[in-house]
Amino acid sequence: MALMRCDFDSEALGMSTSMTVILPQPDPAEPVDADPPVLYLLHGLSDDDTAWTRQTSIERYVSALGLAVVMPQAGRSFYADEKHGNRYWTFLTDELPRVCRSFFRLSDRREDTFVAGLSMGGYGAVKWALRQPERFAAAASLSGALNVAHRRHAPDRPLDPDVWHTVWGDAPTAGPDDDTVALVGRAGPDTPPLYVACGTEDFLYDDNVRFVAAARDRGVPVTVDFSPGDHDWPYWDATIRDVLAWLPLRTRPAAG
Repeated sequence: MALMRCDFDSEALGMSTSMTVILPQPDPAEPVDADPPVLYLLHGLSDDDTAWTRQTSIERYVSALGLAVVMPQAGRSFYADEKHGNRYWTFLTDELPRVCRSFFRLSDRREDTFVAGLSMGGYGAVKWALRQPERFAAAASLSGALNVAHRRHAPDRPLDPDVWHTVWGDAPTAGPDDDTVALVGRAGPDTPPLYVACGTEDFLYDDNVRFVAAARDRGVPVTVDFSPGDHDWPYWDATIRDVLAWLPLRTRPAAG
């Protein structure tokens, strides 16, 4: 595998930004006949693009899969075009894939494209897949903030009001295109399969339960993993392995 931190200029953000990228290294004895599939892997509210590689063994987990992993930097944006900040939704969904394909050899086929994330990144992954379902073969959320309307004033751990104000201004709700419960409630038949994992001790557990209920009511295909665990890296390091095994990769190495 090749692991790199890439600093580049973003037109959408109007500034320099970063992404961490894992690329499969071709076997010199094998012909290179196709661009590799890609997983966009999104970070959480308190993280950056290096978090997955510093806190998990994601590079080792994908080494046998021939899968590229793109981990962008998105601040505390909830992967939205912020009301009082930057255009992170535009950056993520429009600019980033184009930039990545200009820098690296990556497939642009729907069947080769996946998105996943943890916490805020789980929210971002599901939102991207629900708003642009034609782009993804599958999407996964680990401990995702999948009910932002409830999370704003949640009695246990409410969302920081300064974050809400930066992202959504003074609006009482995030709006129908940023509310994943609302989005899944109007999902169409082209919605990709979803994987929703959350630890039963996680403060976001009830939010995930509500999202899954809404997805099932709509007939959205969803694989659910509600098992013991908290909102922490040991849980995410273990669960990302289950996500990788679940991804519908068109070709997988034979079991050894």
